[in-house]
Amino acid sequence: MELNGTSSVVTGGASGIGAATARQLAARGSKVVIADLNVEVGTALAKEIGGAFVQVDVTNTEQIVEAVDTASELGPLRAAVNSAGIGSAARTIGRDGSYESAFNLDVYKKVIEINLIGTFDVTRIAATAMSRLELTESGERGAIVNMASVAAFDGQIGQAAYSSSKGGVVGMTLPVARDLAAAGIRLNTVAPGLIDTPIYGSGPQAEAFKAKLGESVLYPNRLGVPDELASMVLELLTNSYMNAEVVRVDGGIRMPPK
Repeated sequence: MELNGTSSVVTGGASGIGAATARQLAARGSKVVIADLNVEVGTALAKEIGGAFVQVDVTNTEQIVEAVDTASELGPLRAAVNSAGIGSAARTIGRDGSYESAFNLDVYKKVIEINLIGTFDVTRIAATAMSRLELTESGERGAIVNMASVAAFDGQIGQAAYSSSKGGVVGMTLPVARDLAAAGIRLNTVAPGLIDTPIYGSGPQAEAFKAKLGESVLYPNRLGVPDELASMVLELLTNSYMNAEVVRVDGGIRMPPK
């Protein structure tokens, strides 16, 4: 699918994998809407790549619609990437045997609401806008890529909420792709491994910690970089024969229990 002359939406597009994806989309000639909570960083990136910024909380449908409508004003919306998400780390039960020390249910619900329900909401709204477009020369109307995680398959101790949310993203891939096929819209999912993003901090200690983490990767023995994930996202968007797939981009890692 040709991206030049189109528009696209990237949630969580102000940093990390989302920002790398936004830059690569813009390099292909797409007008990118950065849909993110971070106004300052998101606005600066949108200006850098010649796109637009819309402040979006993916639990707010009205804001999602605003981002999709903004993109549609910039050109035919052919691509949407769901990169917004949060993490959580806590064991299912506490050490003291009290009900109060068990995993906070409100935290669990929040992770599911953002990572899973938010992803589905953006998918259904973006796909609805795409469904109104004329078919491209390649016979399609658009493509969507969702972001899961290897935690969907190899969830570690304390990752009950995160793994549940990302497992849900994996689980929706085939049925949603089947739903969208009639409209000529493809949907795929990327499952990243350990990726070098600002979450690890900076400085000598952070670098040493990342190097230690990288030792658990099969090959190469390092963390991935956002551009490596973004290139897979672009491949899934542009390759018209890629549909209903979940692709791990993880250097061959299989996460241990902890």
